[in-house]
Amino acid sequence: MHFTKMEGLGNDYVYLDCTKSAPSDLPELARQMSDRHFGVGSDGLICIFPSKIADFKMVMFNADGSQAEMCGNGIRCVGKFVFDKGLTNKTELTVETLAGVKALSLSVLGGKVDAVTVDMGVPQVDKPRELSPQGKTLQGVPASMGNPHFVIQVPSVKGYPLQDVAPLSAPNPSFPEGVNVEVAEVLDRSRIRMRVWERGSGETLACGTGACATLAVCASLGLCEREATLVLLGGELHIRWDEADGHIYMTGPARTVFEGEWPEIMLL
Repeated sequence: MHFTKMEGLGNDYVYLDCTKSAPSDLPELARQMSDRHFGVGSDGLICIFPSKIADFKMVMFNADGSQAEMCGNGIRCVGKFVFDKGLTNKTELTVETLAGVKALSLSVLGGKVDAVTVDMGVPQVDKPRELSPQGKTLQGVPASMGNPHFVIQVPSVKGYPLQDVAPLSAPNPSFPEGVNVEVAEVLDRSRIRMRVWERGSGETLACGTGACATLAVCASLGLCEREATLVLLGGELHIRWDEADGHIYMTGPARTVFEGEWPEIMLL
C-alpha cells in the first residue's frame, strides 16, 4: 500500500489515496502507522475519498485511532496532494469534511502547490468559563471551528506546563467528545504565540483550526485585530477573520516529506 507523508508547520500526517479503494479498519491502521517507533510516525492518518458534494472528501484519524472532524494543516496538504498527484487541475476546489465543505485556494510554484488558503467557515465563540480537570482550575474560552477548542490566555507560552491540560482534552462532562486546548500569548495586536494540546495526539507543532479558534477568541476579547500572524512551534500561519462574511481564512504552507510503502502483512 502506497502512502505519502506530508506536513504543514510540522503538523504531520500519513496520506492515502482512497479515491478507488480503501484499506479496512482505518482506525487501527491510523494507530499502527502513526506510531513514531514502530510505524511511519505522524500525528494521524488522512484518507482522501471521492465526494458527492465536493471535489474530494477528507476522512481523518488522530494518532490514537479516534476520528476528528477537521484539521487546518491537514486540509492544506490535501489540496497539495490532489493537485501534485494529478487528481485535479483545479487551483480552486472544495473538500468535504465532518465539519462541512471547505473551499481551498491553491498557490502553485514550479508546477507544485507550496501554500494554500482555506475558508475555515464561521467561528463560534462562547463565553469564558472556568474548568477544573483533576482539581486544577483553568480559565479559558470555548470556541468551535467545526471541532471543539478551549483557548487559555497566558502571560507566556514558553515553559507552560501543557501536560496539565491533558485531562481536559479527553472526553469529560464539559466536553463529552474531548477538546483541543490552546494556550495563547498575545505579543501585540497583530501577533499571537500559541501552543496546542490536541485530543487524541497530545502536543503537536501546529494546529490550523486551533490557530483560527485562538484568533477568534482573542479578537472577540478585544486583545488583537481580526487579522494576525499566529506563531506556533512549527512556524507561522496567517489568519484573517473577515468582517463582511464572518468567515475565517487561514493561509499557510504544505509540504511533502516522503513517499513510502506500508507492508501488506501489516494491513488488517
